[in-house]
Amino acid sequence: MLNATESRRLEGSESRVDERTLRANLKELDDAALVAEYLDGRRHAFHELAERYHTRLLNFIYRTIGDRDRAEDLVQETFVRVYRHLHRFDPTKKFSTWIYTIASNLAKNELRNRSRNPLVLFQAIKKHWEADHRPLQWEDSSYSPDDLFRKRHLREQVENAVAELPEHHRVVFVLREMEGKTYEEISEITGVTLGTVKSRLNRARNKFALIIGPMLE
Repeated sequence: MLNATESRRLEGSESRVDERTLRANLKELDDAALVAEYLDGRRHAFHELAERYHTRLLNFIYRTIGDRDRAEDLVQETFVRVYRHLHRFDPTKKFSTWIYTIASNLAKNELRNRSRNPLVLFQAIKKHWEADHRPLQWEDSSYSPDDLFRKRHLREQVENAVAELPEHHRVVFVLREMEGKTYEEISEITGVTLGTVKSRLNRARNKFALIIGPMLE
């Protein structure tokens, strides 16, 4: 017969196993199902959503405002707002579009607040973009050291060129070219029409080409 200490240890072990199983099961669910699970009272579902989107949102906000520490703050603020308003989420919509909309609005507010403060200079988008969750891949183990050096140099030039784009052009450019979002998703995230998205993206691409052209000569 187990004594009290052994019994508690066994119960704790079983609890950890159950929690690992629960988390593994949650990873198999899509975003909409996770939202439904959370609204049904399963708190681990929100943790899974946060883990699923943290890096993606951090990369997006960082590329938009150029400040990683501040981007971390805004990611946390994004999740706070999601937590508070998840019960209002429309399950007929894409969760990814909804959360990117929140993050985009926070990033744009950050840039507006900076522009009102003459003591804060606009920061260029910094180096070392992470490759996760975006179409542009800069590193590849199959490349020679010389090739990798050239790719890293090109990345720096791209970062500098993107930083020179006007805010409303830069947002759609990053969402499309770096995050791989569709025109429809960008329209929902930014709150502008599909035609405006295409127009801004076309202007952003032309401006980007003009900026980066001399860098590549």
